[in-house]
Amino acid sequence: MVDDAILGDPARLAAVHRARRALPAQPIPLTAIARLAARLLHAPMASVTLVGRDEGFFAGSHGLPQSLTTDGRAPIEYSVCKYIVIQDHLVVCEDMLHDDISDLREHPLVTEYGVRSFLGVPVRDDADRLLGSMTVLDTTTRQWTDDDLTTLLEIAELLRPPAPVEAADQVASLDSAALLDSVQEAVLAVDSDGTVVGFNRAAEDLLGFSRAEVCGRHLDDSLLPGYDGQPIGAALERLFAAGPRRPVLRRVSVQRRDGHRLTVAASLSVVHGAAGALACAFLTDLTQQIAAEKQQAAAEEQQAAAEELRAAAEEQQAAAEELRAAAEERADHDSSFLIALLDSLSVGVLACDEAGQVVLMNRVLREIQGVPLTAAVPADYPALVRDVLHDARMRRLPWEDVPLMRALRGESVDGFDVVTAAPGEPVRTFATTARPMIAGDGRLLGAVAVAHELTAIRRAERFRACHLAVEDALRAADSETDAAAAVLETVGTALGWPYAELFLINEGTGQLHPAGQWDASGDDPDGFLGDTPVHGAGVTGRVWRSGRAMWVADIAADTELNTPYEQARVQAWLRHGIHTVLAVPVRDGGTLLGVLTCYADAPEQHEQLLTVLLDGVAAQFGVYVALRRAEQLTRQLARAQDDLIALVGHEMRTPLTSIAANVTMLDEEAGFLDEDHRQMLHSVTRNTAALQRVVDKLLDLAGLDSGHLGLAIGEVDLAAIVAEAVAGARRSAADTGVLLRTDLPARVLLDGDARRLRQVVDDLLSNAVKYSPLGGEVRIELIAGGSMAELCISDTGIGTPAEERDRVFDRFFRGSNVRHQGTTGSGLGLSLARTIVRMHGGTIQLTANQPSGTAVHVRLPRAEAGRPEA
Repeated sequence: MVDDAILGDPARLAAVHRARRALPAQPIPLTAIARLAARLLHAPMASVTLVGRDEGFFAGSHGLPQSLTTDGRAPIEYSVCKYIVIQDHLVVCEDMLHDDISDLREHPLVTEYGVRSFLGVPVRDDADRLLGSMTVLDTTTRQWTDDDLTTLLEIAELLRPPAPVEAADQVASLDSAALLDSVQEAVLAVDSDGTVVGFNRAAEDLLGFSRAEVCGRHLDDSLLPGYDGQPIGAALERLFAAGPRRPVLRRVSVQRRDGHRLTVAASLSVVHGAAGALACAFLTDLTQQIAAEKQQAAAEEQQAAAEELRAAAEEQQAAAEELRAAAEERADHDSSFLIALLDSLSVGVLACDEAGQVVLMNRVLREIQGVPLTAAVPADYPALVRDVLHDARMRRLPWEDVPLMRALRGESVDGFDVVTAAPGEPVRTFATTARPMIAGDGRLLGAVAVAHELTAIRRAERFRACHLAVEDALRAADSETDAAAAVLETVGTALGWPYAELFLINEGTGQLHPAGQWDASGDDPDGFLGDTPVHGAGVTGRVWRSGRAMWVADIAADTELNTPYEQARVQAWLRHGIHTVLAVPVRDGGTLLGVLTCYADAPEQHEQLLTVLLDGVAAQFGVYVALRRAEQLTRQLARAQDDLIALVGHEMRTPLTSIAANVTMLDEEAGFLDEDHRQMLHSVTRNTAALQRVVDKLLDLAGLDSGHLGLAIGEVDLAAIVAEAVAGARRSAADTGVLLRTDLPARVLLDGDARRLRQVVDDLLSNAVKYSPLGGEVRIELIAGGSMAELCISDTGIGTPAEERDRVFDRFFRGSNVRHQGTTGSGLGLSLARTIVRMHGGTIQLTANQPSGTAVHVRLPRAEAGRPEA
């Protein structure tokens, strides 16, 4: 029973009103909390509901039907949360059809949405007033466990607002990066210039980018967000200008690291801190929701088709009823009236007498089967349609199994698909209903069948299945050849066409060559398929030249294919019974990759529908081919670069060792040389040492990347390593007038390779000193916080162009400003540093140092929690 006194309590309703404004501003979206509850309790649906007097408000929901949650509220009759509010404690319902609460059996959630069980706990505000409930629902009966209840109570506590005064102090002490990483929703923070300054772990999982790859870069350089077709800069400018008090919800398209576009729901807000205003976005993957929407649309389409079928069945049944009535009263009615009535129907009607002799065909059925309107019903009608009628699986349908004969035997047939497939005619599908005709005294008068054409609907259903099957085939294929065979078979089967073939352009020769073919008969005895296309000639060759689809509705009557080569192909098609040809280009964006050509042995009229289908299939295959070729090229380039590094390193080490040994011997006897020769000897010594360092780095890179070289992991003090490296760099820094400033803790323990970490720090310090001006300053700061240690080395030198900061870690890459100034270097130091840092489970990133210069940030995992560090 519903207690109006509790639901209508003014103090409680005022608290609900305040909560409706306050809860959406919670740091964690309430939809995420509902989704968390559903996943932890293995339930398909969950909601955070605020209960008013007459309606419930969905503050957050997951999995609930869209028709229920579209307006964010629902009448109180659709709520089970009211029981939790009225009883002021948790409510457990294992089966709504057999519950003690009497009105649950007729509850709308049961009758309209199939809900069978739920578990709900109260949601309160900070004054302990009842607001609503945190509820999970299932469409099956459930035995809710104590663990389920405990989990739901803990989740509900997330909804209770914290004490305002104490929360400020607590929030101020939080580690913002750790806090963001603890949020299950993907979080992105952007400054007013569009530069990413925050990117949590969930965002890395969702988008595939690491924090180091995104932070410090403009959105357009990484995520390429699509915002209602507008530049993201203009959208950010409006957001910062408006400074909304409540989060703004938008649907945004972003690019994953693998290049795929991803549609997300973004909850946008502007927060202000010591560093200025930031735009924060909570991102929710809408892939499943969009798929669900598509499934729902498909379901609605199927439901509409079902409604059409039901309407047709009702119309057919009405026609059958009219037939029976007309048969019973035929002595009192003019037979011409009955014929006119049947001919006015939009469905085909066929009737037989009690002996099974076909006695009536209406106008629609005569037109379908080519029987003249004025001619009598053919006496040999069963023989006339013997080879024409098939069932839905294209098996020949014997006359005794057609719906009319089944009805004559007393069976009622509803919605049975009959397929007509006459030679030279298009395949058509009819949903057929048949009934026996019984006289008032119970005598069998005959049977009647009514046929409603569903060819377009059934073909559309096959097309949807075809696209899904093509997607599965491409996902499972290991090569372009395997993919082509699977796709052609899928398309040919879906269209019901006997032949299909695929041609791809050879990247080396630029020629179009066969990549796969499909023959419905299983063989191609006279080489009909696989002909090498001629550019600009024939259907395939013309599509190759123009890049546009080509449709030939009737090969025999076509006048455009008039060259000798084209006439030879036309004759070959006609010998194989081909009537219609359709060819579409296979593309990747603006690049033509090949041509998909299909052949029909019956007239086809649906040019636009069929072209759209094949264009979609060709686009799917084009993307697959482009991705396969890009992957192969990437692997080849990486392998070639690795081979080059190993070859150069090994081939240079032996002669350099010999040169260094001889130079050393000469240097020992340098006292017998004059000043000029000694300078020449020193120059050889210095450059030999530089070459040896380059070779050592090359071999290190090759060995570490290939796995031949590993790390000697042990407990190391990163603070001591950095201090020793700084001490070693002070002499070279003093020579160039560069001041080194350090801010190091007493001790920072972590698990690592001391020699390799020293190598990283030495390279970073060398770069900072090298690119700093005379009198410049290099700052070395080591911070040990949380589970990570961060080393930051910043200089006041020439800096690195923003668009090149990610590329400086590539092998042999040197910044454009460095090359133009003539500063020497191998372009290997940062690449080697990144390899070593990643092998330690860390990250390395370059950012701009203000007002000039570069800052390098190295983040490494610290020692296990509980190990002493000081």
